[in-house]
Amino acid sequence: MSLEIIDSQAIVAMLSLADWPLNERARVQGVLADIDDTLTSEGRITDEALAALHALKAAGLLVVLVTGRPAGWSKPFAASWPVHAIVAENGALALLRGASSPGGRGSQGERSEPGLEAVRTLYQQDAATRAANYARMQQVAARILREVAGAKLAQDSAGRETDIAVDHSEFTHLAPEGIDQVLRVMRSEGMNASVSSIHINGWFGAHDKLSGARWILRELFARDLDAELPRWAYIGDSTNDQVMFRHLPHSVGVANIQRFAKDLQFPPRYVCTQARGAGFAEFADALLEARSTHV
Repeated sequence: MSLEIIDSQAIVAMLSLADWPLNERARVQGVLADIDDTLTSEGRITDEALAALHALKAAGLLVVLVTGRPAGWSKPFAASWPVHAIVAENGALALLRGASSPGGRGSQGERSEPGLEAVRTLYQQDAATRAANYARMQQVAARILREVAGAKLAQDSAGRETDIAVDHSEFTHLAPEGIDQVLRVMRSEGMNASVSSIHINGWFGAHDKLSGARWILRELFARDLDAELPRWAYIGDSTNDQVMFRHLPHSVGVANIQRFAKDLQFPPRYVCTQARGAGFAEFADALLEARSTHV
């Protein structure tokens, strides 16, 4: 079974998750996953998704979440969820538990947070670059609020260190023409910009979800994502996941990705029958089934 996505260039089919060959699933050793509207519903992780994370990690898979959410928002989840790391702010930084440094050469600084378990923050950019970019981003944010009618910064903005985010669907509604205008302003200022299911994110730097995933896998596990693509799967829900959908052969969308069907130039290879956290649990079950079958 397939879902057809029609755009101005071609018709692209997303296959049903059931069409994912069992032997290919069995080779997967690690999961990369979005958070908002992939693990969560109405901003909260579902019980099904949390149980699925536990099951994947217990089965020996590496689990890394890759999100546009900020460092401040992500820290409590890095401390409490059964994941190896959270790559936040579209690849700019990563959060993980534990007190020892991974010792990789690519991290530009590290900070630990007090708590039941120390949460470390690793950065792709050095402190001077982050500070300079932060000042520039506040100027862009002010311009957006002046020029785009109805634009509001995301409520999680206080926790952002390396990007800005404008809310379009989380706590306020911004019409499509407003979203397009925000993107134009960000890009005219030299920023990278992407649209998630809830926010429009803008940042300075070459990083994105894919480069962030490559970086943290190299830093923490000495793994080369590009050299072992058949061993990794990615699951997401929106247009800002396209860099991952395009690059990873095992790419999956939860059912609510259909909301963005007309905007997807690079859709996932497979699509779940269920939405959000239930879809993630469906994806995890598909991986675990294959592992148990090919023991």
